Amino acid sequence: MSFEMTSIQYDSTRKASIIQTFKTCGNGDTVKKVYMPVPYNIGFQLNIMTKLQDDALQVVEQILPNFQPSFNLTVDLVDSIGEKRDIPIVLDSVSFTDDYEGDYSTRRTLIYTLNFTAKTYLFGPVADSTDGLIRKVQVDYYTGTDPKVAKREMRYTVTPDPIDADPDDDFGFNESVEMFFDSKAYSPTQQKDI
Repeated sequence: MSFEMTSIQYDSTRKASIIQTFKTCGNGDTVKKVYMPVPYNIGFQLNIMTKLQDDALQVVEQILPNFQPSFNLTVDLVDSIGEKRDIPIVLDSVSFTDDYEGDYSTRRTLIYTLNFTAKTYLFGPVADSTDGLIRKVQVDYYTGTDPKVAKREMRYTVTPDPIDADPDDDFGFNESVEMFFDSKAYSPTQQKDI
């Protein structure tokens, strides 16, 4: 049996946005970031050479039932960000050659050729970043459609507790709510007295 890669071809049917990114937590305060992968079809060929037809068929009959028409493999494509994907391996064609002509001193050769396509992805470099962690989330609610002339506003803020918690830590959250009436801030308890 022999194995060789025969082609690498870009697959535009599986293209994704080029500006979308994957982000994952690294060690400590780091965030690992990588752009969306580029889809490629990698063609490869498996050749099975035998002396007898019975030997060749015993090998081929163990391979063919696994492809209907593809066989999915879960592959850890980028270990540093833990990106695992199911890669379909498609069986494109099966052919054989039988070299039987010649005298009795010439060896008969049977070669079965199986062509496959792996629908895989190629990733660019993985970048480390320390400024990508979100330490504070703030949501502002306004009455009306224009925030500049809104009579009332409510601001909801959430921060991790403690503020310097790492993504892998077990931590809680601090939540706060502020009310604004005509640009003056009131706490929820002060609002009840008005």
